Amino acid sequence: MNNITLKSQAACFGGTVGFYEHDSLVCKSTMQLAVYLPPQAQSGAVPVLYFLSGLTCTPENFITKAGAQQFAAQHGLMLVVPDTSPRNTTTRNEDLDWDLGTGAGFYVDATEPPWANNYQMYSYIVEELPDLIATNFPANMKRQGIFGHSMGGHGALVCGLRNPDMYRSISAFAPIGAPMSCAWGQKALRSYLGEDQAQWAVYDASELVKNQQVPFPILIDQGAADVFLVDQLQPEILVAACEGAGQQLDFRMREGYDH
Repeated sequence: MNNITLKSQAACFGGTVGFYEHDSLVCKSTMQLAVYLPPQAQSGAVPVLYFLSGLTCTPENFITKAGAQQFAAQHGLMLVVPDTSPRNTTTRNEDLDWDLGTGAGFYVDATEPPWANNYQMYSYIVEELPDLIATNFPANMKRQGIFGHSMGGHGALVCGLRNPDMYRSISAFAPIGAPMSCAWGQKALRSYLGEDQAQWAVYDASELVKNQQVPFPILIDQGAADVFLVDQLQPEILVAACEGAGQQLDFRMREGYDH
């Protein structure tokens, strides 16, 4: 089922920003997303760039604050911004913590109760969402890229590394580069996947890159003044893993920038 409902739409840099919802078979819930269609989409299929947001975010955060539409319009890119989790699923403790459950799906397929029934964000991003976009929008599905911020940067790296033939680019802003080694990641991975760290490793870019490189550089921008840099993001682990595996990585530390 690929039906999608337009909730609101506005003109933007010659194109349109639309907010949509649809019934997800994967997450067994109503999912929200935002789509920017550049002016070039009026005359043909355009490349697709997915943005995965960070903890607590909705599709509105990036679309309303980042200012990316002007550049997408210049280059003829469709921007697709999914939600960060299912919502209102009646899952036990879904809204108890800001960093677990609602707004914190971590882009994994949960295997542990009570999360496993709805929290299937990895499959949603790499399977259901592209099918939805291909069916409902003028998308050139041979030209897809993925990027994200913080938790979403982690998601973009994992989805890209695990599907090297699907994406033409992978990039991230301040990503959680080694979730198995930080408190945010450990809490989410243990809750969603259980205690078997072999299952955690398939959602850790620093582990994945050792065996699953992509044939182009991965781009990462990181603020040097990020308060989460040392304890949660730990980009040095990912940088070392890429160097050891021979994965091309364009890592840019930006002085003065925060999270």
